[in-house]
Amino acid sequence: MKQCIENPDEVKWDEFWAEQLTQKEDRGKDWDKAAVSFHKRAKKDDYHDLLFSKLILDENDSVLDLGCGEGSITLPLAEKVRSVTGVDSSPKMLELLNERAEEKGINNVKTILKPLEEITYEEVGPHDVVLASRSLNGIIPIKETLKTIDKIANKYVFITLFGPENWKIEGDFNEYIGRENKHFPGHNYLFNILFNMGIYANVERLDIKAYREYDNIEEAMDNGKFRLDLLNDKEKDKLKEYLGNILTKDSETGKLYNKKDKADWILIWWKKD
Repeated sequence: MKQCIENPDEVKWDEFWAEQLTQKEDRGKDWDKAAVSFHKRAKKDDYHDLLFSKLILDENDSVLDLGCGEGSITLPLAEKVRSVTGVDSSPKMLELLNERAEEKGINNVKTILKPLEEITYEEVGPHDVVLASRSLNGIIPIKETLKTIDKIANKYVFITLFGPENWKIEGDFNEYIGRENKHFPGHNYLFNILFNMGIYANVERLDIKAYREYDNIEEAMDNGKFRLDLLNDKEKDKLKEYLGNILTKDSETGKLYNKKDKADWILIWWKKD
């Protein structure tokens, strides 16, 4: 018998979020190991330009960048605002960020080494804008984290999460090898968590146009999305076979590509009262 929900506002979306994440064994990642190649991969699409076109910033703003990584968003931010505080759990990512800041002569960035879900208002203090760019998808205590984010922000909060098409190629590969697809919780979960918190957020889909390109099959395998560390040798051979079947070589550039293989990101943002 189906349960009847009398009041949709009482649905505990944060518990659904946590349950789905707990079942996803590959949600974690060694970001120290990924740090060096992450910057190169991150600049291959138009995500950065689209995100910055949506952010509402003032030159006197202070910004908290949660999950800042190696600074691909943090450093351009620092050139537009008064100060940026970057938070990340990877020492290697922050090392690269600070090196690049020094190379560029940027001195208005402070970094904090800590998982972003452990940040407190008392530790970082208020900031005009809080940005969580591509960093909340794997956070289990999501409601508590959102409460902290909302408390810290004086003016705006901007969050980007995986869109429904982000894992299209990877999902097709799982079907190819007969593995069950276990997805990250969708952005609709987070929207409803916020709604139940009394936060009525705006939702936009960033229109990423550029698809990923690779020099060879090995680069396509090692693009950070297929989690080679979790595949056995037989599955790696299957992945190579699968990519060989779906990728096409551009006759002009010589690059391998598939038009379905591109990022999909949802922007959720709200203005503080």
